[in-house]
Amino acid sequence: MKFALNITDWQARAPGLSDKAQWQAWAQCPGAIDPSLPQAKPSALPMMTARRLSSGSRLAVECGISLMRQHDIDAVVFTSRHGELERNFRILQALATGQDLSPTDFAMSVHNAAVGNLTIALKQPVVSSSLSAGLDTFQQGLCEVLCFLHAGYQRVLMVDFDGNLPDFYHPGLHPDMPTWAYAVALVFEAGVNLRCESVAAPFAGEPALSQSMQFLQHYLRRDSTFTIAGERLQWRWSRA
Repeated sequence: MKFALNITDWQARAPGLSDKAQWQAWAQCPGAIDPSLPQAKPSALPMMTARRLSSGSRLAVECGISLMRQHDIDAVVFTSRHGELERNFRILQALATGQDLSPTDFAMSVHNAAVGNLTIALKQPVVSSSLSAGLDTFQQGLCEVLCFLHAGYQRVLMVDFDGNLPDFYHPGLHPDMPTWAYAVALVFEAGVNLRCESVAAPFAGEPALSQSMQFLQHYLRRDSTFTIAGERLQWRWSRA
């Protein structure tokens, strides 16, 4: 598979990282992200909405609102490997212990809860999609972005995110898998500045950063070529 895209703007959130200067510094001297550092307080997200959202969705909607206020966005793609796992775990706990289910947890437990809250907060009925594809969630999300662009949409916002993974699941996870909340938001247009080609490759193991954060790291460093590993493919990127 081969495709090309242009990026016109971006935002990201992770523990201890929020503004672009911090991300630029991290990309030049990448190190392990400290999950004990605080997340930046939302500035664009309405307080009542922020209280309703899970950790990852809060970051995703915050980034989404900020970028949609700056750009004329025609379509939105939200991607998340684990979705609303925090809420679903609380629901399972309540069922297992015979407690009443939280109406908020029940209503907000679906995979497209985050992107739905984005359009509600902005009062914009923009076309949207939400998907998950395991380790390759970010790269498969780009395929969805391409579909929108080929369908005639001019500017597509994509937000890749995950929330804090509950401690209950940690013993079953690969030790390198990130378990902290983050969001990477990118505004795409049709173009040829960034090119990608996929090639078959064996699974190289769980990375210490999500595909989207690996991509952002290389993009901010302006690397001329780089590779993002997936489960069955390598995604080889280059700058025009």
